[in-house]
Amino acid sequence: MIATSPPPVTGAPPARRRARRRRSEGWSRRIPLLPALLFTIVVTQLPFVVTLVISTYSWNILHPGDRHFSWLKNYATVFTDERLRTAVLNTVVLTASVIVVSVLIGTGLALLLDRHFPGRGVVRTLLIAPFLVMPMASALLWKHVIYNPTYGLINGVTDAVLRLFGDDTPVRTDWVTHYPMASVVASLVWQWTPFMMLIILAGLQSRPLDVIEAAQVDGAGPLQIFRFITVPHLRKYVELGVLLGSLYVVQTFDAVFTITQGGPGTATTNLPYEIYLTMFRKYEYGEAASAGVVVVVGTMVVATFALRVVSSLFREEYR
Repeated sequence: MIATSPPPVTGAPPARRRARRRRSEGWSRRIPLLPALLFTIVVTQLPFVVTLVISTYSWNILHPGDRHFSWLKNYATVFTDERLRTAVLNTVVLTASVIVVSVLIGTGLALLLDRHFPGRGVVRTLLIAPFLVMPMASALLWKHVIYNPTYGLINGVTDAVLRLFGDDTPVRTDWVTHYPMASVVASLVWQWTPFMMLIILAGLQSRPLDVIEAAQVDGAGPLQIFRFITVPHLRKYVELGVLLGSLYVVQTFDAVFTITQGGPGTATTNLPYEIYLTMFRKYEYGEAASAGVVVVVGTMVVATFALRVVSSLFREEYR
């Protein structure tokens, strides 16, 4: 028998060449995104790293020479300071109130807009308009046009109603002073209700019509359809609205700064405004940085839940 030697290896195995080609194609798709990634890192991540470093220092700008490393002392102050605890409580109350009321009103408006009637497009545009107003402009509008005790809209309407009943006594209620938290909540509800309405309206328009028609054929009434079909279908959309709304409302600064400036006392001081006071009134840079880190971590937790809800919505959409 004549021994035959194996053929010489002329290159890498086909599987290895395919894997190498896939890696090169992957990098060719990623390289155009690198400038945007680097820009995002420089703009967002590097300042956060600097904030982490500052949060470990005892640093008051009024005493620039007395700056020293203090480990986690600032974080201990954040979780034990009475003003910060009050700010946390106010933040929870403000966020929960705005989100709950906005979802309820937004659901009612979405149910109305889901029906066909003349001028629905105009009504929808008008209802969306408050969400397009800048937060500072919205806060100024509510403070001076709505709440002003002398020429505000609420007192003016109240005066007109009382005159109809023969009472000419002018109403001069200072709504911001007497009801500070309600004043801030009302302005934010006006601004965030359109956001909730749009999300819930999208959920209403994605309902399975064949299921609704089958239920109507079986004798189900409007209330039964709403309770057993519409509400379960809207659950994911309401969760998405609540999570995204909480993510943004918890960072509210404009309305508190413009309408009440945290007062009276600390009645409406939330975490962002308390961080502002710590930074620019007490000049405690380290303490303000540590409070900011705590807020960012809490916001990231909420954002994680929001992303999971969004991904579950897409999974259900493409089943």
